[in-house]
Amino acid sequence: MALTVEIKDAKGGKSGTFDLPAEIFDVQVNVPLIHQVVTAQLNAARQGTHKAKNRGEVSGGGKKPFKQKGTGRARQGSTRSPNQRHGGVAQGPVPRKYDERTPKKMIKAALRGVLSDRQRNDRIHVVSEVATEINTKSALSAVRQFSDRTRLLVVLAHGEEAAWRSLRNETDLHLIRQDQLNAYDVVVADDVVFSKKAITEFVVGPAKGASAKAVGRESELVEVSA
Repeated sequence: MALTVEIKDAKGGKSGTFDLPAEIFDVQVNVPLIHQVVTAQLNAARQGTHKAKNRGEVSGGGKKPFKQKGTGRARQGSTRSPNQRHGGVAQGPVPRKYDERTPKKMIKAALRGVLSDRQRNDRIHVVSEVATEINTKSALSAVRQFSDRTRLLVVLAHGEEAAWRSLRNETDLHLIRQDQLNAYDVVVADDVVFSKKAITEFVVGPAKGASAKAVGRESELVEVSA
């Protein structure tokens, strides 16, 4: 599998190449792991505030609806019974949390797996710069030049505000920052378009601890050399 991606400018011209690291874009795809991580992410987005009143919470009292015998109907002891009109709900939904424990290593492995799958199908693209000024038409043309498939994920770096503001109101694509990239957004996307700055910073990884400034300077050097 080719791990070298051609970089194109906003008008479709060739602007260079970018070497994708094999440890991120050429790993074995673990489908059960991806399914578990994506399901956990979707579950975490659920509010879990659903609630139905049981027979102890609905209005009504202990009055017997009708006499015990002689009516030909089944005996009833309360108007709050689930089989009575306006009665409580039997075994109804109650508030709960849907959160699942997902270790960070699993989340990272799932993201590497889906990115590798997209790269094997030539669905990873890089554009040198989406927009230098706020212009929706030109920015949309820059990211749509790679494919006519419907679902498009555009990954931008922090600081690319002109591109972000140009595309943020478009409903036929999804915008995300490079440090927020996740397995679900990649799974549901047909193509993934990175800006050159975004993929450079994504490959370098997040800065940690006291070395944050040093890593930031390293990211700038990598971008210039690429």
